[in-house]
Amino acid sequence: MFQNVSRVVYRKNQIVNVICQLRFPTILAISAREPDTFQDAVRQEFPRYQLKKEQPAPKMVSRNGAVTLEKQDEILNHTFLSASGDWVINLTNSFIALSSPSYTDWETFAGKLDRILAEFFRIYQPAYFERVGLRYINAFSRQELGLEELRWSDLIQPSFVGLLDEEDVQDGDFVRCTQDAELKARGGCRVKLHAGSGMIKRGGVQEKVARYILDLDVFMQGQVQLAHLTGALQTVHANADNVFRSAITDTLHDAMEPQ
Repeated sequence: MFQNVSRVVYRKNQIVNVICQLRFPTILAISAREPDTFQDAVRQEFPRYQLKKEQPAPKMVSRNGAVTLEKQDEILNHTFLSASGDWVINLTNSFIALSSPSYTDWETFAGKLDRILAEFFRIYQPAYFERVGLRYINAFSRQELGLEELRWSDLIQPSFVGLLDEEDVQDGDFVRCTQDAELKARGGCRVKLHAGSGMIKRGGVQEKVARYILDLDVFMQGQVQLAHLTGALQTVHANADNVFRSAITDTLHDAMEPQ
C-alpha cells in the first residue's frame, strides 16, 4: 500500500474535493478582531468573504468523579473565496485550510497554498503546527469514464472493494457498504481511509447513480516547526499518492487518462 509510485496527472481525475488543513496552538488575535490585514493580503485571489459561526459539540468534563457536558465557545470561521468559488480559505483561531473541488495537480495546489501561508506567517507568526493534514475525496463514476459494463471489482483492488465484489448482488441492493480504517504510514504519518459505494451532490442536487467513494485523509501530528512544513507536506502528499494508486486497478488508472 505504501510502495513508491510514479507521479501522474489524470486528465479525467475523479476528485470532488481536496482539503489541506494546518492546525496550530490557539491564536487569540484571530478571534479578537476581524482578520482585515489577512484579507488585504489575499483579496486579489480571494475577493469574496463569508463569516460562519459554528457551535462545537459539548465536551465531556470530569470533576470530583462526576462527568458532565460542558458547552464550548462558538467558533468564528472566516471564509475567503475566489471569484468562481472554486478555491476556499478557512481561517479560525486554531487552523487554516485551503480547499478546492477543481484540483488538477499538486504543484498548482501547493503553489497557491505557499502564497497563502507566507501571508499567514507574516501576520500571525504561529509557533508551530500540531497537525498537518491533506485530504483527497475521490468519487469514481463508471458512467463518466465509459466503464458502465464493468463491475467495481474490475476497477478497485480486492482489499478495498469488499462485498461490492459479490456477483449476485447489484449496487442498488446496498443500503450501505463501506469500510473505515486508520493506519500508520511512512514518515510518521497516519492515514484515515473511508471507502465504499455512495452518492454525492452536484450543485445541491443528489445524484441517483452510486459512485465508489475513496476518501483519504493523510496527516502528521506533533510539533511541526515552520522550517519543516514543506517537508511534512511533501511526505503526506507522497503517502496519499501511494495509497490511491494501491487502491485502483490498471483498468481504472488507464480510463482516467494519465498524462
